[in-house]
Amino acid sequence: MKENAVGKGEELIEWPPRSRKYISINREKNKDWKSETSRCRLRLQKYCVGNGVDLGYGGDAITSEAITIDLERPYGAPGWIRTNCDPQNLKGDARNLYWFKNNSLDFVYSSHLFEDFNPQRMVAILSEWFRVIKFGGLLVLYLPNQEKYVKYCEEHNQRPNPNHKVKNFDLNFFKGLLEKVNNLDFEVIYENPICDEYSFEIVVKKGKKGITYL
Repeated sequence: MKENAVGKGEELIEWPPRSRKYISINREKNKDWKSETSRCRLRLQKYCVGNGVDLGYGGDAITSEAITIDLERPYGAPGWIRTNCDPQNLKGDARNLYWFKNNSLDFVYSSHLFEDFNPQRMVAILSEWFRVIKFGGLLVLYLPNQEKYVKYCEEHNQRPNPNHKVKNFDLNFFKGLLEKVNNLDFEVIYENPICDEYSFEIVVKKGKKGITYL
C-alpha cells in the first residue's frame, strides 16, 4: 500500500524494508543514505579476518572477503544499494547457519539484525552463531541502543523501525544474553556502549573451556 504520493523531486521507497509499504522521500536525501555497516567499518573490519560471514548484509558487506547472507528480499538503503551493491552469496535465514560445520569460521559479523529477532529465541540464535565459530574465533556485532535510537528518530522526524523487538535493547542487555548461552566459554575483547549516535558494538572471542560444540 502506498502511503504517500510522489511529489516533485521525490520518489517512493519501501519502508520499513520488506514491509511492502512505501513512503516518499527526497531524491537528493535518498542518494546520501548509507548502510549501518558503513558507519562502523573502520572500527570493526579489523576483527573480520579470514573465513567468515556477514549476516543480513543488506548489500554492503563488512569486507569484500566475507560470505554474504540475507533473505530473498534483503534490507538495503534504496539509493546506494542499486548502484553499489555487493553480491549476495547465500540466501536464507540467519537463525539457521546449516551451510557451515561446527567450529568452521573465523568470524561471524552482523549489523542491526539481531534486535529484530524474537526475544525468546535470542539465546538459541546466539548459540547457533557461536556453533559455527572456531575456537578463538570472533562474533562481531554492531547493534542499536533502542532508547537512543528511538530518541534519534524523534529528533530527526523519522519513523522507528517497527521490527525492533526489545524496548531496553542495549549493550548490557546483550551481555546478559551471552551469560545464558549453555556452556559457552567466551571473552569480550572489545565493546563500545554508544557510538554513531544510537548504536553499540561488541566483539566476543569464543574460548574452549566447557564448550559443547565438538
